[in-house]
Amino acid sequence: MTTHPALSPGRVAVITGAASGIGLAAAIRFATLGMTVCMADLAQSSLDKAAEEVAAKSPQGRQTVLTMPTDVSKIEDVTRLRDTVYQRFGEVAVLMNNAGTSPGGGPWENIDAWRRVLETNLWGIINGVQTFTPHMLQQGTPAAIINTGSKQGITCPPGDTAYNVSKAGVKVLTEALAHSLRSTEGCQITAHLLIPGSTFTGMTRRRHTEKPAGAWWPEQVVDMLIESMNRGDFYILCPDNEVTQAIDHKRILWAAGDIVENRPALSRWHPDYAAAFAQFLKGD
Repeated sequence: MTTHPALSPGRVAVITGAASGIGLAAAIRFATLGMTVCMADLAQSSLDKAAEEVAAKSPQGRQTVLTMPTDVSKIEDVTRLRDTVYQRFGEVAVLMNNAGTSPGGGPWENIDAWRRVLETNLWGIINGVQTFTPHMLQQGTPAAIINTGSKQGITCPPGDTAYNVSKAGVKVLTEALAHSLRSTEGCQITAHLLIPGSTFTGMTRRRHTEKPAGAWWPEQVVDMLIESMNRGDFYILCPDNEVTQAIDHKRILWAAGDIVENRPALSRWHPDYAAAFAQFLKGD
């Protein structure tokens, strides 16, 4: 299998939400590849601790690990992040817009939480794409933009509607980004939508002190991310220890079928369709 040309020694990766979870696992992996890593997150104290883990895996040590406190919901913070990286390193090979938060709220609940989730999960990625992409295009070199989405932005289960909306927006944005990049003459930047399954991260630790048996470790998600980028995949749909890709495919197809077959919204959770969905899942 060929290696994505952006994932090369000496090149630069920028990761938001890098102090824990999938972001930290990605930072460590990129460092082991010999890349320079810029880690962005809210708190400097968390970044300092995470940077030591990353530096321990880097062939060059701490000198190729940069940390920068960044609130991705603020365009001025993301602009400062970009300017700092370009002034110091002159390029960005990988932009991983990964910062995220939860919970939000239901359709008519918790408006302040809605704003917080949308500003981080959706506007944080919009800010990253808008701020970095023109500079990455000007480089004229192979590069990649990875946006972290969620299955909840595709099948939209009842519960945290705000989170679902934010991640649905990430899917739409990243699809359009991929189209625009491939339609730009001479562009060597690829776009990728990372769609984790159940993963034991900082967000899930709020509900579980120990990793649930069904969840993946963040490192497993990053393993699949790298393998999928090397294959040239756009959709990186991760299974976990309970949900296979085959089940994910069925759930996604059923969700699309709500529109095509004019079923009630979110019919997968409608009692009148429980038996039909169960039969569909079995493939009968």
